[in-house]
Amino acid sequence: MKTILITGANGEIGHGLISRLAERNYVRIVALDLQELDESLKPKVHRAITGDILDTALLESLSATYNFDTIYHLAALLSTKAERQPVLAHKVNVDGTLNLLEMAVGQSRLQGREIKFLYPSSIAVYGLPDLQTKARAGKVKEHEWLTPRTMYGINKLYCEQLGIYYARYYRQLDAEATQGLIDFRALRFPGLISAVTVPTGGTSDYAPEMLHAAAQGKPYACFVREDTRIPFMAMPDAVEALLQLEAAPRQKLTRFVYNVTAFNPSAQEIFNLVRHAFPKAQVTFTPDLKRQKIVDSWPADVDDSAARADWSWQPAYDLRRAFEEYLVPGVLQRYQT
Repeated sequence: MKTILITGANGEIGHGLISRLAERNYVRIVALDLQELDESLKPKVHRAITGDILDTALLESLSATYNFDTIYHLAALLSTKAERQPVLAHKVNVDGTLNLLEMAVGQSRLQGREIKFLYPSSIAVYGLPDLQTKARAGKVKEHEWLTPRTMYGINKLYCEQLGIYYARYYRQLDAEATQGLIDFRALRFPGLISAVTVPTGGTSDYAPEMLHAAAQGKPYACFVREDTRIPFMAMPDAVEALLQLEAAPRQKLTRFVYNVTAFNPSAQEIFNLVRHAFPKAQVTFTPDLKRQKIVDSWPADVDDSAARADWSWQPAYDLRRAFEEYLVPGVLQRYQT
């Protein structure tokens, strides 16, 4: 029986990840979130804990109770919220991650083996200076344009480096220390669109917000321009990417951090698909200049060839299939339209 800890379990990715992992009869899930776990998820987990990743006493208690095989550290304060509360964002995103990494080290020592640590990062780690550069950059690789403009992006980039440090260099001056305590693996996700959950606090949320508003018959003021273009993927592909990366043999991985993506429509193209599914959709484009600047600094697309080569990453959903087979049926069911 593999024991898995999921932080931020009540979030968008957490919902999909718990549902997928619960299909496996050899896994027991310990779910941790600041909010009480949704009733629909409680039967799928071994234990649901309402608590804070900044509470080191809680993490120590969990570490004393369970031998974790894998930690999926999903908890984070997202980009828009992080800009409004940067000090809190640093505490949650950086100090919280450091707490989990220390917990993983303790688990490794107790168990005498590596602990897998899966970390969802973000395209917010990138920062392009202007739209002309963004257009010329094309598909951005993992090592390019790592000059984030947001607290969230800075936090994510730093935590990637923290994970690499703990995996490769932790206590390197200590003669008695052993390396290889943590098997750290990170994914840089693009914007994620879910039919199951409504997003909160992300700067790429204009796409899912547009869809969910249309399904409810509500007008929506899109906070970016029609020509705004960043990469996206459907939530089932995001969950599958995490599971595939976790299952990949370490010797096949050439890096600690991987880009993944599926499609990169403009905001207008997203609206066209929303309007095709919901002809009465009321969407106006009223850019929020501050949020627009953030999205403009993110790449129009990313290069995920390393993930495709190393662990055979391949999204199941292109843009049209995502809408026709997952998003539209999902939101129709959710809102019983």
